[in-house]
Amino acid sequence: MTTTINYDQRLNPLDIRQGLAISQERMSTLLKVSTKTVTRWEKGERRPSDQDTLSRLAKLKEIKELGLMIYTPEGLKEFLNTPLPVFNGRCALELLQLGEYETIISALAADFEGTGF
Repeated sequence: MTTTINYDQRLNPLDIRQGLAISQERMSTLLKVSTKTVTRWEKGERRPSDQDTLSRLAKLKEIKELGLMIYTPEGLKEFLNTPLPVFNGRCALELLQLGEYETIISALAADFEGTGF
């Protein structure tokens, strides 16, 4: 079953990007859009409308919100950028680039429950 995601659900690209402490370039890579597109969204000139992009944006928002429940903003930045054994020596941002959102969400959930690394 395909879930339709509306922009009205407060998928604010600027808020998500800043919460993850990533650049517009990194955000564009993760969302598979141009940096110029991310800039336009953040300036309010356009809105994300493609369902695949909205889905990826929703997953990034979930990661940001869960990560900030567990870590400080600096701690979340470290989590995203540090190669970890649970990710086979890769960092979370590398996995996000490969579209492995659920792997990151699972690791954050384990950390939240106190069973993570």
